[in-house]
Amino acid sequence: MESDKNWRLKLRYGKIETPYQHFTVIADGVAGKLAHGFQCKEGPAFMTMKTWCSDAEESAEMIQGIGADIGFTVQGRIQIYETEPAEPPRDNPFGYDISFTPYGSER
Repeated sequence: MESDKNWRLKLRYGKIETPYQHFTVIADGVAGKLAHGFQCKEGPAFMTMKTWCSDAEESAEMIQGIGADIGFTVQGRIQIYETEPAEPPRDNPFGYDISFTPYGSER
């Protein structure tokens, strides 16, 4: 896929074509011991991720699968929004910009 700095304009004006849509996904769940490179206090948390994929359903499946691989279990609601991308599309669906936000009592 195009890697130059003008990819947004090229995508907007049809110079780059992709079968994928861009989403931001927020999932409610529980963070366990997370994989190397990810940080969050163990317990209730939100996981956020940006995705390039076919549709919202695939985006929900991606956050569940990638979350499980990292050590996060989706146990609540998944919210999906169409958003502007921060990275260009690729040849296959992918997720990026993953983060976690813990919540709950500080006891």
